[in-house]
Amino acid sequence: MKLFRLLFIFLSLPLFAQQGGMWIPSLLEGMNETEMTNLGMKMTAKDIYDVNNASLKDAVPHFNGGCTSEVISNQGLLLTNHHCGYSQIQRHSSLENDYLQDGFWAMSLKEELPNPGVTASFMVRIEDVTNQVMNGITEAMTEADKQKKIEENIANVVQTSPKEAWQENRVRTFYEGNQYMLFVVETFKDIRLVGAPPSSIGKFGSDTDNWIWPRHTGDFSLFRIYADKNNRPAEYSADNVPYTPKHFLPISLDGVAENDFTLVFGYPGTTDEYLPSIAIEQVVNTINPARIAIRDAALAIQDKYMRADPQIKIQYASKYARIANYWKKWKGETLGLTKSNAVGIKKQQETALTSEINKKGKQQEFGQLLPKFEQYYSEIEPYSLAREYFLETVLRNVELLKTAYQTYQLKQVYENRGAQSFEDRRNNLVTSLEGQYKDYSKQVDKEVFEALIALYAKNVPAQFLPASFKNMNTETVTENIYKNSAFVDYASVKNLLTGDAETVVAKLNGDPGYQMVKEMADAYFDKVAPKYEELELNISGLERDYMKALLELSPKDARIFPNANSTLRVTYGKVAGYSPADAIYYEPVTHLEGVMQKYVPGDYEFDVPKKLIDLYKAKDYGQYGEDGKMPINFIGTNHTTGGNSGSPAIDAEGNLIGLNFDRVWEGTMSDLYYDPALSRNIMVDIRYVLFIMDKYAGAKNLINELKLVHPKKEMGKSKKKK
Repeated sequence: MKLFRLLFIFLSLPLFAQQGGMWIPSLLEGMNETEMTNLGMKMTAKDIYDVNNASLKDAVPHFNGGCTSEVISNQGLLLTNHHCGYSQIQRHSSLENDYLQDGFWAMSLKEELPNPGVTASFMVRIEDVTNQVMNGITEAMTEADKQKKIEENIANVVQTSPKEAWQENRVRTFYEGNQYMLFVVETFKDIRLVGAPPSSIGKFGSDTDNWIWPRHTGDFSLFRIYADKNNRPAEYSADNVPYTPKHFLPISLDGVAENDFTLVFGYPGTTDEYLPSIAIEQVVNTINPARIAIRDAALAIQDKYMRADPQIKIQYASKYARIANYWKKWKGETLGLTKSNAVGIKKQQETALTSEINKKGKQQEFGQLLPKFEQYYSEIEPYSLAREYFLETVLRNVELLKTAYQTYQLKQVYENRGAQSFEDRRNNLVTSLEGQYKDYSKQVDKEVFEALIALYAKNVPAQFLPASFKNMNTETVTENIYKNSAFVDYASVKNLLTGDAETVVAKLNGDPGYQMVKEMADAYFDKVAPKYEELELNISGLERDYMKALLELSPKDARIFPNANSTLRVTYGKVAGYSPADAIYYEPVTHLEGVMQKYVPGDYEFDVPKKLIDLYKAKDYGQYGEDGKMPINFIGTNHTTGGNSGSPAIDAEGNLIGLNFDRVWEGTMSDLYYDPALSRNIMVDIRYVLFIMDKYAGAKNLINELKLVHPKKEMGKSKKKK
């Protein structure tokens, strides 16, 4: 049993025994509620999640499918991160009205700006449907047959489970296929931009400070949910009215202190906490280095042009931020996995699990799990590397290739579904490309193309390369494509896609940009994807059985939480500093003084608006300062990931104290391995948000909507009375 305890040593250190994990809100009663109470929470599990009564879940919508947000007024006012609303702010910006540079504040409902396609989705209820989904599954089935039957069962659950007409049923898997949950959601589609600070506040520190502590970023933006006259979801209409929420978050003006309880509620995207050691080794030694090298090259080129040309800066601001975000995260992840010895610890855990399997006589059921992991991960490595190069080069970083790939898919639609499907898809594509080319620079993309194609030809395993990539002259190829391809501007692409299906296909086949993508895609789908998908399916089956072994063989009090999968989760912890290296300790709160210390006039990342400087010099912080200082950011032990951006940070009584926006550099590996000593999430102090809204922007109309409270002061009064 001593060996087996190593399996959960990283979750059982005394100071952090009740922290880490992303928990399903409908299942908090019991262990989680006790842990939260021990950490200082004054609420109950039902205050967080309740189907029959208003609860915290009703104030935390999924923002546009990728971030989290929170409702902060009875008129549907929505708070999320600046970087979550960045593309909407950008779309409303121009050289004449540059909201990225100057900020935007609606002083009345009439000034709020619509955002077609942006959504806010509330989770209505959660139900366990594991029995229904696993009905008819037998051990004798192949992995492919199991997955096919599971998909059929999920479709039936989605179709037959009760819901209102405006709601949607979704089924998601947990514990690698050992549990399935039904989520009933309702999605609002009229979301309007209300306020955003200038990027010099909302993105202060930009890419240099991204994933870094100490941090001094006012990463917030404001939107509003609109509904029809019945308070139900509706497409945009001038007749829609501000949404009346079931619950909105009161806002605490009392701030945070070290060891204060924090609850972060949101929609974390993806984690893989239970990967075997060989998978972590592959991430550190093969996959992350490839991803980082590709984005190193693309970002250096984009940055050069953005610094030299204000128009390109506007065009590429959102794209650059999106690409840089995970580039830097992968670098920190590799550092953290190495520093924390994640591979070594996982190997110890695997040794302990093997001992427990043998002790319990489970060799037939679980004895081959780890050897098969070794086999499949060794086999999949070259395919995974080729796949990453294809995704990063064709679909993420070279815009010409990405657009050409969309037409490659269009041709497949014609071949597989016929002319009518082609027409529908083509018309939608032509419409969507108009906005895409608004933010396109041929000059920038050409240089990125040449750099990335050279990397592709050099580093993709030779057996997976198109024939033309061998001994390729990348400079000649680049010149030919960017001189003769239609994909370099919108008018040419629109013309390329004009005509009946046969005409369009003929024109595509003659375009050098399309020819390049076709060669790359054909090679990928012929030589890489089939084997990768076969091995990935086998690995998925192993992961399900591996998780089953952990669930069955672990102690009853083991804290085994499900991996993130973009469903609503609770993570709890405390405000806490940390020590990333010998003789270094980081305090948990930063202040406006730090902004001024970093201030570089006119700098792309560290410029500061004059009005903010004036407020600082006058110490004009209003009711939002503390002890003559203006708090900006704070860190805690909450276990977060991508998707938690914009998540509310909630105090012990259920009041809003901040919003999550990042993690510290040393702890970015927490998607794969949560180290309680190093993992910290970074939050904007809500008082800084209010200070910017009130003292900087003068948006009194918004401040007046909010419910501002003093829970610590009220608690102090009640103690005195006793």
